[in-house]
Parts: sequence; C-alpha cells; structure tokens
Amino acid sequence: MTDRPLKQVHLAAHFPGVNNTTVWSDPASGSHIEFDSFRHLAQTAERGKFDFFFLAEGLRLRETKGRIHDLDVVGRPESITVLNALAAVTERIGLAATVNATFNEPYELARRFASLDHLSGGRAAWNVVTSSDAFTGENFRRGGYLDRADRYTRAAESVQLAREFWDAGEEPVRHRGPQFEVEGRLSLPRPPQGHPVVIQAGDSAEGREFAAATADVVFSRHSDFAAGRAFHADVKGRLAGYGRKPDELKIMPAATFVLGDTDADAAERAAEVRRAQVSPQTAIAFLEQVWGVDLADHDPDGPLPVVDPDPDSALVQGRVRIPDPVGTAERWRALAAEKGLSSRELVIEVTGRQSFIGSPATVAERIDHFVQQDAADGFILVPHLTPGGLDEFVDRVVPLLQERGVFRADYTGPTLRDHLGLPLPERR
Repeated sequence: MTDRPLKQVHLAAHFPGVNNTTVWSDPASGSHIEFDSFRHLAQTAERGKFDFFFLAEGLRLRETKGRIHDLDVVGRPESITVLNALAAVTERIGLAATVNATFNEPYELARRFASLDHLSGGRAAWNVVTSSDAFTGENFRRGGYLDRADRYTRAAESVQLAREFWDAGEEPVRHRGPQFEVEGRLSLPRPPQGHPVVIQAGDSAEGREFAAATADVVFSRHSDFAAGRAFHADVKGRLAGYGRKPDELKIMPAATFVLGDTDADAAERAAEVRRAQVSPQTAIAFLEQVWGVDLADHDPDGPLPVVDPDPDSALVQGRVRIPDPVGTAERWRALAAEKGLSSRELVIEVTGRQSFIGSPATVAERIDHFVQQDAADGFILVPHLTPGGLDEFVDRVVPLLQERGVFRADYTGPTLRDHLGLPLPERR
C-alpha cells in the first residue's frame, strides 16, 4: 500500500462508429446520422461530468468481397462538422474528433481544430490516426503512396507543424522538414487551450513512442487488468526520455459495460448483448477477416473452417488484418475444441466481451480499482446502444464514483485541459 492520494478517474464517451458494437436489433437503437443522436449522447456525458465526447472516423467504407457489411456502422457525417454543431448545445464537455494525418495537410488541420477550440471556448481535441492503406488512399489523389514505415514520421511532423501554427497565431510560420515545407499564417489567434488536446491510439512500438513524445491522451485497447498495467507502465516509462512527467499523459482504454440490479442479472444481460452483437452474418464476416477466404457457404453454427487461412489475402479491404492469421486460427481451434464452441460461439467468445459487467456498485468498484492500481487513468466508454446507452451509467454508476471521492461532482474549469489536469502549453 502507498500513502499517495486517490487518483481521480477520467471518463469519456465514445459514439460507436465501426465494428459490431451496436445492437441494431434492439428497439432502442437509433440513428448514427441524425444530429439528435449526437446531441443526446454528448449532453448525457456532460450531465455525467465526463471529460470529453469522442468520435471515431473512417475515410472509406470497409468491404469484404467488394460488399459492405451492413451490421457494422458504415458511415456518418464528418466528425469536426458534428462537433462544431455540438459546441452550440453543450457548455463544458470536451469535443474530440478523429482525423487522419496521412490524408490531411497540417495547415488545414491546425485551422479546423483552432476553429473548434475558439467556437467551443477551449474544448477541442484531435485524435491523430494514420494510414498506409492503399484501399483508403484511393479516395485521395495520393492513393497509397505512403509506406507503412513513414506513417508515424508524417504524423509526428503534422502535429509539430500544427502546434507551430497554433503558437504563431497570425504571425508567419516557416517550416522545413522531411515531410513538409511551409510558409504561411494561420489566419486565427492562438487557440484558447494554446494547443488543442492531442489523442493517439497506436499500440505498436512506433505508436507508443509517438504517444510518449507527442500525445496528451492515449486511447488504449488494453482493458484487461494485467495488460492494462503493463501498457500503462511501458508508455509512462517512456515519458522521461522526452522531458515529460507521468501525469502529463492520460491513458484511457476503450471500455464497454452492462449493468444489472445484481451481478447475476448483469451477467445474464451481457450474454444476451454479446449474442445480439455477433449475428450469424457478423460471425462469418469476422472469420473471413482472419481466414482471408470466402466463407459464404460456411455454417456459423458448425465448427470452425477446416481450411488454413490465406495470410496474403486481399479479400477484406479497409480493416486491419489480424496479425498471424495462421497462428490465430490454430489457437481458436484449440479454444473451440476445449469449450465445445461453434464458429459463432467462438467469435462471441473472442470479440464480444464487455469490459465491466455487474451491479452499479460492482462496476464502480472495478473502475476505481483499475485506476488506483495504475492499469488505466480512466476509460472511454462505448455503449452498445445509441443514443441512450450511456444514460444508465450516468444515473447509477457516476454517483457511486463521486461518493468514493474519485470523480468530480462538477467541472472546475472551462477547458478540456482543465478537465484532464493538463497544463496550458508554453508558447514556443
């Protein structure tokens, strides 16, 4: 045990964007395009005093065998457009947009996020993502020009140059680097936050180093306790090399949840949610993502495919291919044999788990435990229903975190940096 003060839990709300998180068959499932859905979820998160509202984004609809899998979310309005509108109907919650550094110029990124920061009174955040995917690049004049090894080089210089524009305001910027040569002016004053908050989600060695050097928040995929502690220690341990302190970077894994009046009730509801998330069609689409072969005639209620995966397949476009598909298939076959699982049951087992399942008291205790034990600094919550899926969490779990003294009763400052406990950057 240590005598350090209790860490404060950070919470954000993710509007589901891709994959099979959303339970479309539920009567409460609403539109992912109508503005009222975004408004409801953002205002619910603000009522719960969350740090920020988060939008993912894809630049091209993902395909399997040239077709769109319509049980995934496949399209919606552009993120910064949505957030600019939300700035008018919210007051304090941060507004975070995912925007690709590969297919956007640093000047336009700096200008768009500075505009959002001014319009919202200092609540803007940029989730920096990269792409070396030629399939996505076909929507742009560059195509798939960027080698995978260069994607973080471009992203790092994009952030650096955006920050130069933010620091300069209306003063001239002269930048010479390996990716960009720019002379120009931002045409806006310096943003209220100095620099809008930078979020990063890469998990490779390059991604972790990029986060340590550049990011304010890491959107981590490590919601398992042991994996979360290892990731937290690894990334925080890299900060000193860049002259940064551990509390200057917040690590917030994505997390799902299912609540019930009792733990048993929640477990029963979670099983229903998992089965609804992984329809027979979704199970086949996921297997094709691993196997790389056409499985249209495969029985989802039968055993796993007997054929070996094709590691060089281009059957699936726009999705990140699961590493080591042959080894993954072998591990899945062993798991299916051990537990007697069909193909669909196997996919449910490996993809459909909720991070937090239980009564409100159980979920509040587990979230607090993760944060106090340095497995995370907080969580970006992804509800399985839009737009009302966060309501129950805000009404039943947030008050218990507040009673524990680990979550704010109200906002203490106007900006997202205030919510996250991040200092205003010095003007360089």
